[in-house]
Amino acid sequence: MQVYTSDMDPGNLKLLWWHWLAFGLVLVGLELVVPSFTIVWFGIAACLVGGLLLLVPSMPLALQIFIWAAASAACTWFWFRYFKPKMADRTTSGMSHEAIVGETGMMLRGVSSSLDRGRIRFAVPVLGAEEWDCISHDTLRAGDYARVTGIEGHVLTVKRKPSHT
Repeated sequence: MQVYTSDMDPGNLKLLWWHWLAFGLVLVGLELVVPSFTIVWFGIAACLVGGLLLLVPSMPLALQIFIWAAASAACTWFWFRYFKPKMADRTTSGMSHEAIVGETGMMLRGVSSSLDRGRIRFAVPVLGAEEWDCISHDTLRAGDYARVTGIEGHVLTVKRKPSHT
């Protein structure tokens, strides 16, 4: 049984450079499990403190923790301020309405009234499917071209595409 001694006093705690490096790598690795893309900045800051401690081994623990906190905050702020806006997803994936409205396809099964369901085919799959059920206020025959004006669940709302002859 070990007895408490003054050597175990938290005030005498001395972290070595590799402690910070290991801590930083654990945080960076934790980002793989918790994909928030903020933990990685705390890990990078810890590795930075480890590098500074390698250069200045007599750095006090309070200064190490302060540098880690400040570098973590600075890295996180820098990420959200400068890099994240440049990486914004400007595609329409995941936004069904914006991705499909305006697309043009050929009617496979016509629509004679607004209560009928027709079927439209696109040359390139739209939202993962080439063919969709559709409704229209226009009368459409098989072979007519129609433009998507909206989406309601799994049914598209279409309108006759004017012919350019």
